Amino acid sequence: MWKYLFMRLLQIPPVLFIVTIMIFVLVYIAGDPVATMLPADASPEEIAQFRHALGFDQPFYVQFGNYILDLIRGDFGESYQYGTSALGLVLERLPATLELATASMVIAILIAIPLGIISAVKPNTVIDFFATSFSVLGKAIPNFWLGIMLILVFSVTLKVLPVSGTGSYAHIVLPAITLGTAMSAEITRLVRSSMLEILHQDYIRTARSKGLKYSAVVIKHAFKNSLVPVITITFLQAAALVGGSLITEMIFAWPGLGQLIIQAVYAKDLPIIQAAVFVTASMIIFINILTDIMYRVLDPRIKFI
Repeated sequence: MWKYLFMRLLQIPPVLFIVTIMIFVLVYIAGDPVATMLPADASPEEIAQFRHALGFDQPFYVQFGNYILDLIRGDFGESYQYGTSALGLVLERLPATLELATASMVIAILIAIPLGIISAVKPNTVIDFFATSFSVLGKAIPNFWLGIMLILVFSVTLKVLPVSGTGSYAHIVLPAITLGTAMSAEITRLVRSSMLEILHQDYIRTARSKGLKYSAVVIKHAFKNSLVPVITITFLQAAALVGGSLITEMIFAWPGLGQLIIQAVYAKDLPIIQAAVFVTASMIIFINILTDIMYRVLDPRIKFI
C-alpha cells in the first residue's frame, strides 16, 4: 500500500505541471485583460504603460518562464481587481465551497442510499417506480432552473428560507438541495443496480438459509458489498461539486470559489483564474487518491499494483 501511495504521489507533480501549462496557454489565448481594466477613454500611452507594468508586452516564452518561477515559489501574483494575493483570495473562498459541497453530499447520500436500497429490495413496485423516475428527473433538471424554482417556492412564496447569501445554516439549505439533487439521482441508480445484482448472489441465499433476518442480510452483506462502485461515483461527484458549483453559487450569491472564478473570468483577472484552477485540480487529484484508498478499506481483495 505504501509503495502504491508513493507512486501515486510521484504522479502529482507532472499532472499539476501539465495543468499549469494548460491554464497559462488558455488564459494567454483569451486575450489582453488591460482593455477591461482601464476606462474606455484611456489613451494609448496609458494602455502601453499599464501593459508594460503587468509584463504583457513581453514575449510568450518570457511570460511563461516568469509564471513557472513564480509558481514554484507558490506565488500566483496579485489580483488585478482586488490588489491582493490571488492565492490568498482563493484559499479565503475555498472553505465556503467545501462547506456547500459537504452539505450537498450529505443530502445526496441521505436521499440516495435509502431510496436505492428500498428500490432494489422491492423491485417493480411503486417505490421502485418512484426511485427510477426521481433518478431520471434529477439528472434531467438543470441546476440553475431547480435553484430558481426553489427560491420562488421557499423564499418568495412561503418565506421560510433566505433567498441568497450566507450567515446561518438556513442559507445553505437551498443551494445544497440544488446541488445534491442531481448527485442523489446518480447515486440512487447505482445503489439500485448494484444491490439488484448482489441480492441474487449465492452467498445471499446462503445467509438467508441460515436464518438471518432479511434486514441484516440486506444491510450487512448486500449493501456492504455494493459500496465499492457507490464510493467511486460519490467521490467523483464530490470532486465535480468542488469545481462545478459555479452557476449555483452565482444564483444564491454564495461567497465560494465558483462565484470568485466567474467574476474573475468576466474581469479577465488572470492570477485568480490560474490560482483557482490550480487549487481545484490539486483537490481533485487528492480526492482520486483517497478514492483508491477507500477501495482497499471496503474490499480487502483489491490489491494495490
